[in-house]
Amino acid sequence: MDLIENIDAYCQKMRSEFMFFKNLSDEELRAFLRFCQKREGNAGENLWSEGDSDNYAAFVISGKLGIKKKTEFEGKHMIVGTFSRGTVVGELCLLLDSKERSVTAAILEPVDLVLLSNNNFEQLMSEYPMVGLKLLKHIFMVISKRLNRSTDRIAKIF
Repeated sequence: MDLIENIDAYCQKMRSEFMFFKNLSDEELRAFLRFCQKREGNAGENLWSEGDSDNYAAFVISGKLGIKKKTEFEGKHMIVGTFSRGTVVGELCLLLDSKERSVTAAILEPVDLVLLSNNNFEQLMSEYPMVGLKLLKHIFMVISKRLNRSTDRIAKIF
């Protein structure tokens, strides 16, 4: 199913899985999706690997991703988070130009994703500034919540 050809179905999916998209009008959500691509993946694949230079965020419609970080032991990784439907991963790549990925996104269960590249995000901001602003606010909320959870985890260790 192509994203643009089936934009109504994807509008419905995005609204049902993401609280953020419930707050956008039909016109705003359609505008957002026109800048996105659809991607599916199977368990065992990587969406991206640590060190990759691609720059896009992935909105998880279904399935599960594991975010892994290389350890000091050769070839070993530690899963630092798992993300399933209704979450966004790689969101910092929308805000930073040409930065290498700091983690690997491994597909743990088959996924259905909507991808937004850094270039398309900038174009979205230019053509639909209010949609871009709303998305930025959402991204900052996501980052803030994740930072708070990480801080809480670290505090429990000590």
